[in-house]
Amino acid sequence: MDFLLECIGFPPGQDSDELIERVRIQGEPVPWRGDPENHKRLEIGPGLELRLDREPGQDFWTLLPHCQVPHRLRVAAERIDYVPDSPFDALLVGWACPPAPDAPDLSQTDGAPGAYRLCTWLSDARRLPRRLRPGHVLAVSIAGFAIEVDAIVPNAQLSDPTHLERRRGAWIAPLGRDDEPGGCAEVSVRVKEIRRVKNRLTGNTVQVVIADAPERPLVLFLSPWQLERDGLEQPRPGWRIEGTFFFTGRITGGLPRVQTRRSFG
Repeated sequence: MDFLLECIGFPPGQDSDELIERVRIQGEPVPWRGDPENHKRLEIGPGLELRLDREPGQDFWTLLPHCQVPHRLRVAAERIDYVPDSPFDALLVGWACPPAPDAPDLSQTDGAPGAYRLCTWLSDARRLPRRLRPGHVLAVSIAGFAIEVDAIVPNAQLSDPTHLERRRGAWIAPLGRDDEPGGCAEVSVRVKEIRRVKNRLTGNTVQVVIADAPERPLVLFLSPWQLERDGLEQPRPGWRIEGTFFFTGRITGGLPRVQTRRSFG
């Protein structure tokens, strides 16, 4: 997962063992993650963190980027996949921006139960009940980290007829095959705004891409080293980004007070 760390300002070849030791010593416990000695967070910039985890019985650490996103996105849960060896993580698959319960019809979403399908890892899955009614709406705070960016071009340059729907707005399609990693999706979005923060450990500037999407913007991070290697343009407002992103975040609302009888997993 070292390539994901490039998205938050760590260059290729960064010594992972050194980073792990730094977070282990300087980091603070992560709420809802279990043993504080095995679950640490280290802030490296405004809203940016390194997350370090080691599950019971494991002899290795997992180091991943994390962003404290202020936006609360409504997601109607289609299913929740729990992780057998980690009670603190779960994969949420559902529909973003579902119609309000009192909406007269579904015309604004062409009859779909939401604006677009979404998948994301939840790092505080311990807060979820083991039983959740299908369609229950959670509020989540998520960010996407680029696994691979395929194109950064002016919106009008996507002339392929298969991309007509993408030019109209956000297009997101979760990867669904068994051999594909969970929490990943193909993404095509217009850039709304670019913010810049500094990685305090490396001094490198991190581009925070605010992408236009229904109801709430999506926050994305790209590897500048991948863009340079592949000869891609830098993102800019009004242009479109297409690629595969890994989504992760936390629950920010909508947890039921009473567990229901129906379950899915």
